[in-house]
Amino acid sequence: MKPNLAILRPALAAALLALATLPAAAHPHVWVTAKAEIAYADGKVVAVRNVWTFDAAYTAFVTQGLDANKDGKLTPDELQTLATENTGNLAEFGYFTKLKVGGKEQAFADPVEPRMAMEGDSLTLSFRLPLKTPPSQGRGVLALEVYDPTYFVFFGLSEAPDAATLVGAPAGCAATVTRPKTPEPKTAEAGSPGMSEAFFEALTAASGYGVQFANRVLVACP
Repeated sequence: MKPNLAILRPALAAALLALATLPAAAHPHVWVTAKAEIAYADGKVVAVRNVWTFDAAYTAFVTQGLDANKDGKLTPDELQTLATENTGNLAEFGYFTKLKVGGKEQAFADPVEPRMAMEGDSLTLSFRLPLKTPPSQGRGVLALEVYDPTYFVFFGLSEAPDAATLVGAPAGCAATVTRPKTPEPKTAEAGSPGMSEAFFEALTAASGYGVQFANRVLVACP
């Protein structure tokens, strides 16, 4: 399949290092397997750590030319600039992460500890999102959502046992994972009018379209 040379969604492309060349296929264009760690301290929710593993095609594209010593391997040091830029540029999209505690949406401070590493033929990015004002969860429910409102990126929560973990949580707190029930949308090319590439190109970070594909982690404490 020939590449589509059009620039796709400049804002999000910038967030993912200005993807200028992608296969001419329907949304989504980038696939991510996600894990989430929710950190507590003194009974308060203090941070979320995202761990995202990108698909092999995106990995190959974005890591071109990064093997500085030409040894055929990409080290975390060689990937550090990419990790820092990718993480910082995701601010416009809220880091694809929403957190509510007791029904109140929480604000994140600037991300810290950006890291990247190669795992086989896939690139994994991790970063920590501190909360600006850490809340006490008490007996309320914490709800974490990971998704792209524009559906340019598909986030699928990992099937591994550590897909959602709690660190330092009060005794008895437990995390439950829920996955989207909505199937992938049909495109105009597949016979569903109104779902063409132009439809997705019109979506913005404020769009609510992608929430139907959100992965959720719910945490309840006694």
